[in-house]
Amino acid sequence: MTRSRSLLRPTLALLLAASVGTAMAANPSVPPQPNSLSTANGGGKSEGVLHLQLDAPVFAPEKIKVTIYLPPGYRRATRRYAVLYANDGQDMLAVGLQPTLARLYREHAIEPVIVVAVDMLADRASGYGLSDRATARSLVGGSVIGPIGKRAHDYSAWVATVLVPYVDAHYRTRRSPRARTMLGWSLGALNAFNLGWQYPDVFGRIGAFSPSFWLAADRTSATSVQHTRLAQAMVDHGSRRAGLRMWFAVGTAEETKDRDGDGVNDTVDDVQDLLRGYRGADGFHTRGLKQLGYSINMDYAGHPSRRADAALFQLQGGVHNQASWKRMLPVFLRWDYGRH
Repeated sequence: MTRSRSLLRPTLALLLAASVGTAMAANPSVPPQPNSLSTANGGGKSEGVLHLQLDAPVFAPEKIKVTIYLPPGYRRATRRYAVLYANDGQDMLAVGLQPTLARLYREHAIEPVIVVAVDMLADRASGYGLSDRATARSLVGGSVIGPIGKRAHDYSAWVATVLVPYVDAHYRTRRSPRARTMLGWSLGALNAFNLGWQYPDVFGRIGAFSPSFWLAADRTSATSVQHTRLAQAMVDHGSRRAGLRMWFAVGTAEETKDRDGDGVNDTVDDVQDLLRGYRGADGFHTRGLKQLGYSINMDYAGHPSRRADAALFQLQGGVHNQASWKRMLPVFLRWDYGRH
């Protein structure tokens, strides 16, 4: 794969538009001014929404669309804010991001946060995957729709080394890993996990809804998938990332497949295995986050403590769609930004 050094240069062309207005050119070195923002109605809603198109030379001519949601009081305050980065930014209306934030702000349930939502690339399956930062390569897995993650290294590096510095330079952010979270669902959750795992010096928290941890190097049989799951292998061969905290959510009715025959559907099973390790009836075993020294809460729904390093929330009756991720979102936001 050809890689460009320009991927690492935070020189971005910026088009700025009000949320329903006409785009206008702007100098990327100049922060958007408050009068550029679309002001929301109601005291609990986000104060402004910015729509940007950012250059990423490695993906040219495609530009990456980013929407930034500013919290209440941003224009009047001088404080700095935590930042929630999210994949699949085009889904924010469907998952109810703004009304969910507005309700939680009205209830004084969470601290204010800047949300940076990144729309998927034209080839979603190419960017949303796993990578190996040390070797600067993508970890490609197979699927029924073809290879997954062929450009995962390029995308992950752009988010971590270009987008984050850009946001830090233009907005009043808290500039530490513990104040940055990466969120996603499905393949976007797989990539969110990748960004936290590969860039713990950038992201200190992960939110992964219905993560595609089924992605495997070998799909020739159910057993080969079970033995070659890529995210599982990253943990098994990895080491503890100091300070990294993770929140996983799955629906109990996302699927009925059970490749290892243990009575637990694969979506739930794959996340459980990543958390606590896997030992099969055939003797094959891998380490999980627990074996790396992370404290684990396997039942966040029943015991919603924020103390554990990693937690699993199971949404009863939840399926693999935006409606279920909408129900997971407020629980996650309380975990990450709760006042109590």
